[in-house]
Amino acid sequence: MQDPRDCRYESLELSVQQDIAHIVLNRPEALNSMGPAFWQELPRVVRAIDHHALARVIVISSTGKHFSAGMDLAVFAQMGADFKGEPARRAERMRRSVLELQDSFNALEDVRIPVLAAVHGGAIGGAVDMLCACDSRYCTEDAFFTIKETQIGMTADVGTLQRLPHLLPQGLVRELAYTGRNFGAKEALQHGFVNQVFASQQAMLEGVMAIAGAIAANSPMAVSGCKEMLNYSRDHSVSDSLTYMATWQSGMFQMPDIQEAMAAQQQKRMPEYAPLLNKSSLMSSAAARQAENKEES
Repeated sequence: MQDPRDCRYESLELSVQQDIAHIVLNRPEALNSMGPAFWQELPRVVRAIDHHALARVIVISSTGKHFSAGMDLAVFAQMGADFKGEPARRAERMRRSVLELQDSFNALEDVRIPVLAAVHGGAIGGAVDMLCACDSRYCTEDAFFTIKETQIGMTADVGTLQRLPHLLPQGLVRELAYTGRNFGAKEALQHGFVNQVFASQQAMLEGVMAIAGAIAANSPMAVSGCKEMLNYSRDHSVSDSLTYMATWQSGMFQMPDIQEAMAAQQQKRMPEYAPLLNKSSLMSSAAARQAENKEES
């Protein structure tokens, strides 16, 4: 998999500094609407960051007036053009298309590192789907969120209705989905959809980067384990989650990071942890072992 820093993108920009990967949605002239390129580029860059172990945290923000106006009309037009042919085959193709769109945001949950979203202005339709898949959300005072799909005659299908009930009370989620009304920063904070509200976009970015820095300062193994366990426990019973935790810990509980954390506290310095292994090196090691086995045989 190619290093994402060497790639060119139509819908976003990427920078990596101090173990923080910053993805910026960058189509301000189109209100950062999610065009065909976006649905390919976002999961590719997120998974490539994880694949190469380039960062310990991902921050997603945007440019222009709004965070994102959601699904671009070009995507709807493309889907409309495909809405023809024999019904069963057309339906099967539609199902695969929806699953592909869903996978673009599943990537935010699948990667080993936390994903933080910094929202200003409107987050509409598909943008809410994306935000629901992030680990934590932050916004400016002018931010608002809308499950817009209902008002354009369709049911939201890329994750909002599946993830939002884990983030907000059921009754509120249903009201927002049934009406498609805007809910603003104050309401989002009140119900826990966002962690913090900032006076300006600049203040928000500074605040979110500080939080990302605090995460990046911790053991990447410990943080990765937290994300894995929290995602698992959301979708399983307490009993199953405790059993999984015990199994996870039997392999992941090792002393080097714990010893480094304790030594750093005693010496009043910042700890220095080894990064997660990149997946390329893992595959290279496996290939090397296979080659050795062939030579021995």
